[in-house]
Amino acid sequence: MSTTQTSKIEIRKATSSKISGVDFQNLSFGAVFTDHLFECDFKDGEWQNPVIKPYAPILMDPSSKVFHYGQAIFEGMKAYKDDNNDVWLFRPDENFKRFNNSAVRMAMPEVPEAIFMDGLNELLKIDQEWVQKGNGSSMYIRPFMIATGAGVVANPSDEYKFMILLSPAQSYYAGEVKVIIAEHYSRAANGGIGAAKAAGNYAAQFYPTNLANKDGFQQVIWTDDATHTKLEEAGTMNVFFRINDTLLTAPTSERILDGITRKSLLEMAEKEGLKVEVRPVIVSELVEAAKNGSLKEIFGAGTAAVISVIKGFSYQDVYYEMTPVENSYASLLKEKLTNLQNKLSEDTFGWTVKVQ
Repeated sequence: MSTTQTSKIEIRKATSSKISGVDFQNLSFGAVFTDHLFECDFKDGEWQNPVIKPYAPILMDPSSKVFHYGQAIFEGMKAYKDDNNDVWLFRPDENFKRFNNSAVRMAMPEVPEAIFMDGLNELLKIDQEWVQKGNGSSMYIRPFMIATGAGVVANPSDEYKFMILLSPAQSYYAGEVKVIIAEHYSRAANGGIGAAKAAGNYAAQFYPTNLANKDGFQQVIWTDDATHTKLEEAGTMNVFFRINDTLLTAPTSERILDGITRKSLLEMAEKEGLKVEVRPVIVSELVEAAKNGSLKEIFGAGTAAVISVIKGFSYQDVYYEMTPVENSYASLLKEKLTNLQNKLSEDTFGWTVKVQ
């Protein structure tokens, strides 16, 4: 293992690479990781000792507060390689801002931009051979922070670890997605942490999602905690509805994550001349549209899948099947966005950032 110093980041390179043993045509999402990771610790009131080192397990005290009080946040990002072998990030500034918004809400220290961006940039440069070319291939990026301070007193930690992992990914095919609209369980509540990418938000979804799976549904469309009448998110994604020729999605709030794919699709839709409304979408409105035939499409939007088409939904034990439509908004927007991300079309929005 060789050691160098770059931009105040210590770099310890692996003596050999795992890449030759990876089948890039048959990747399970989030299961394979590159040769290196980025790590930086918060101690004595400051971030210190940023390092890129070989991917390996970490040793932690059993009383680390992340295990007991759940101080853990993360982001999901992607990088792409173009035909010139250049690597590009998609809207990393938005991920950086949202990461620190999550940190503030979880009483964790904000990560300086230099540590977040420089660490990410250097890590991608070192493991750039892992980023595969071609529309459908990408590098999934997982920045995260956990509380590492020892002790089981119920207060915020005084020590934290920030890390970045890289995982090569193919197109995310979720298959046919059928959803059930939540009538009892909620993803988040007003005054809670729904707008933060906190680990506990996802853990809390597992049980109701498992119940949906047992009934033959892949995901849950979450409703508001107070009345269960407002449609909010689909699984771990923001959700869009097309009624006639209008594209609808709920506004962000304390309960709804400010998705970067979501906001990108909204801007693209408006540029394409599609009619867009950001407003509360009511369950009864969706059911009535399904009954009268004006409901044309439902799809989820997020980093992993970009867009995941929903084939049908169940509400109060009645299932409503979606009829495939010509001139699908989901297909149009997915093609436009993935072409931009993969540098197959001009980035007129200024969203892509070259790794250099």
